[in-house]
Amino acid sequence: MPNLKSHVCHPAALEPETLLKNCSERRVRRSGPGGQHRNKVETAVVLKHEPTGIEAEANERRSQAENRQVALFRLRVRLAVEFRTVRSPAAVPSELWRSRCSNGRVLVNPSHPDFPTLLAEALDVLAVCDFDHAAAAISLNCTGSQLVKLLKDERSAFERLNRERVARGMPRLK
Repeated sequence: MPNLKSHVCHPAALEPETLLKNCSERRVRRSGPGGQHRNKVETAVVLKHEPTGIEAEANERRSQAENRQVALFRLRVRLAVEFRTVRSPAAVPSELWRSRCSNGRVLVNPSHPDFPTLLAEALDVLAVCDFDHAAAAISLNCTGSQLVKLLKDERSAFERLNRERVARGMPRLK
């Protein structure tokens, strides 16, 4: 069952500094490439969003600061996929969504800082539309195929969409 909360703003859409104020941070050692530095220094970072309990980790970089940035992005993506905010069915797309949607196309790279925010909005609208991607696309002023393409850019989001559709007796999307 997805988490549902009524918020003004989805946590994935918060500014990094604001989001981090709601997070605990652990630094840990991990094995792997990086030689002695990696094995002796706690460069891996685990961020936990305390209000939801959702965590993300990064350990592939030798720098703790770089791992923190990667962990923060991963946390925002996990929040976008796993946490739902309550929206009105009549709500219009956000200013960010409108700026990223042109002629029915959603224009964002999956590594861009806007990606988690757009993913959260898409999934929130899908939840309001009972995971009917065609209805959600109309609400978001994009095409159904563009909406599905956005979700496919994050495997866990696309898997979530299909799980929710199957639970409602709808066919899986490919």
